[in-house]
Amino acid sequence: MKLTLDALRVMDAIDQAGSFAGAGDLLFRVPSAITYSVRKLEEDLGVAVFDRSGRKAVLTAAGREMLERGRRLLIEAEDLEDRVRRMATGWESEVRIAVDDIIGVSRLMPLLSTFYEGACETPRIRLLTEVYGGPTDALAAGRADLAIGVTGELPQEPAMRSTTLGWVRFLFCVAADHPLAAHPEPITADVLRQHRAVVVSDTSRTLPRRSSGFLPEQDVLSVPSVSAKLAAQLGGLGVGFLPSCVAAPEIAAGRLVARDVGIQREPALFKLVWRADREGRAMDWFVRTLSSYEPILALLDPLSAAGESDTDSRE
Repeated sequence: MKLTLDALRVMDAIDQAGSFAGAGDLLFRVPSAITYSVRKLEEDLGVAVFDRSGRKAVLTAAGREMLERGRRLLIEAEDLEDRVRRMATGWESEVRIAVDDIIGVSRLMPLLSTFYEGACETPRIRLLTEVYGGPTDALAAGRADLAIGVTGELPQEPAMRSTTLGWVRFLFCVAADHPLAAHPEPITADVLRQHRAVVVSDTSRTLPRRSSGFLPEQDVLSVPSVSAKLAAQLGGLGVGFLPSCVAAPEIAAGRLVARDVGIQREPALFKLVWRADREGRAMDWFVRTLSSYEPILALLDPLSAAGESDTDSRE
């Protein structure tokens, strides 16, 4: 067979990174090895899979078709490897964890240290940063086995299990020197439209992307992360709602001002969600540990404060 799983992994990494060098970083290979893999694939198949005429490596039509179908093969191959290993040892070959950007992957480092220091036999842990509907999308599309910070309804398929963690509340904030910092309250929609909104882009790939935090006809600055949104608002580039756990230290320091805009953004109920078909000993450890993991729970309002019971759904 001329097409190999490794070649598909290389194509996928190049598509994600946008360059051969970036793919090398993702796969921990030197750029020359990436170039060789692509050249050999193209010679074996007799077709070009990447257009390298521009600054970024772009898939050709044939390459795009190959990769879209190939990604399904990669997922199936990884699932098979994982299933065989779980049957033999009870430990997964890999656990992929999607983390909502509000929480941030850095907060998981102490937990991972504990995991690695224990008698774990799962050789690969992969952390993903997702925004808004991204954690749900990562689960549904098979990019993640476990997601921290899932909000909203879960898709019907595949089967998932969940436990609630707590609430994230939001405050409308502007920089201390922004024109709206001293504007009479409540600030009306007509006034808000005159000022740029800063929003974080949803990282969903397959599910419909969500959007919020701006008004029709309002200028919008879209950024890739909550930290970028905070930086933009601190710099006076725009206004918008921020998670209270992110905004509170800046308000206390006098760099941000919370303002009444006459409406409230509904708090988000954060859940820990995992795929029922990916359960193993490592997954069980992460679910049990994350359910009471203080560095994450400290960011959230407790469930009891909003009258929500902590339920564990394991159908």
